[in-house]
Amino acid sequence: MQRERLIIVTRETRLEELKQRFVTLEQARFYLDRAGQEIEPLEREHQRFNRAVEAVRSAVPEDLPVQVVRREMVNSFPFRESDLVVTIGPDGLVANTVKYALGIPIIAVNPDPDTIEGILCRIEPGDFGHVLKQSLAGRAGMRAMTLAEASTSDGQKLLAVNDLFIGRRDHVSARYRIEIEGMAEQHSSSGIVISTGVGSTGWMRSILQGAYRTASIWGVPQVPEEPGIGQMAWDTDALFYFVREPFPSVGLGTELTTGKIPNGTSLAVTSEMAQAGVIFSDGISQDAIEFHSGLTVQINVSASCGLIVER
Repeated sequence: MQRERLIIVTRETRLEELKQRFVTLEQARFYLDRAGQEIEPLEREHQRFNRAVEAVRSAVPEDLPVQVVRREMVNSFPFRESDLVVTIGPDGLVANTVKYALGIPIIAVNPDPDTIEGILCRIEPGDFGHVLKQSLAGRAGMRAMTLAEASTSDGQKLLAVNDLFIGRRDHVSARYRIEIEGMAEQHSSSGIVISTGVGSTGWMRSILQGAYRTASIWGVPQVPEEPGIGQMAWDTDALFYFVREPFPSVGLGTELTTGKIPNGTSLAVTSEMAQAGVIFSDGISQDAIEFHSGLTVQINVSASCGLIVER
C-alpha cells in the first residue's frame, strides 16, 4: 500500500511538563534548586529528544505530507489506513498510539537509548532514515501484537496493548464475581490484571517476580528467577489474568486467581462495587471505563492487532 501521510506522535518531555506547571523555565529552576535538585539533567534529556525529532524530520522525503500529533490528541485523531505512523518517545507512548492506529504500521523511535530500555521502541534516531525508506518501499518487516479487549454489558469497549486492570480507583478492596470456562467465584481483592504477550515484560513480569520472592520466603517450591521467565511472544494468541491479593473468607473464593484466557474464550467479571469501580488500560487513567454495580465485562483476545515496524 502506498503511504500518503506520515504521522509523527510525540509527548512532552519532563522539562516541558515542568515549564507548563511553573509557567517559566526560571521559576521551574528556582523550585528545583530549593528542593536540592538540578534541572540540567532534564535539559539534556530535552535536548536529546529534540535531536531525535530533528533526525526524524530531516529523513522524511519532501513529497510526503507530515503531521505532528501530541499524545493527548491521539485518542481523537482520525488515522487513515494509508498512514505511516512514527512515535518518538518511551514504550508507553507506543502502547497508547497502537490502540488508535489499529492495523497501521508504526515505526517506534527511541529518542534516548541510554535511559529508555525500549521494549517496543527499538529504532534509534540514526537508523530511522533507512527504516523509513524500507517501509515506504514495502520492504520493511512488521511484528504483530495481540491486543486485549474489554466489552461491558452497556456497550462500552476498551483495548489494551500491555494490560487491563479491573478494580477500584482507591485502595479499598474490589468486590466482584469472576467466571471463566464454567467456573465462578465471588472475590474480594486488590483487583485483576489481564496481560497480553507484550505485557508479559511489564506488569505481569512484576507480579511473577513478586510471587516467586514471596514463595521463597515461606519455603514454597518455586520456579527459578531467570532472565526472561514468563516472557511471551508479542503475538501470543491468549491473555493471562492475575488476581491481586485475593482475600479468603466465608463466601469468597481463591481458586480462580490466575490463569490463561485462550482466544475464543472470555473472562467475565460482574461488578459489585457501588462506587469507584474502574477498568483502565495500559496504566493510563484517561483510558478508562467506570465499572460500578450491575455491569459485567467480557475480557477476550481482540480481533484487531497492532503492527510495529522491525529494524
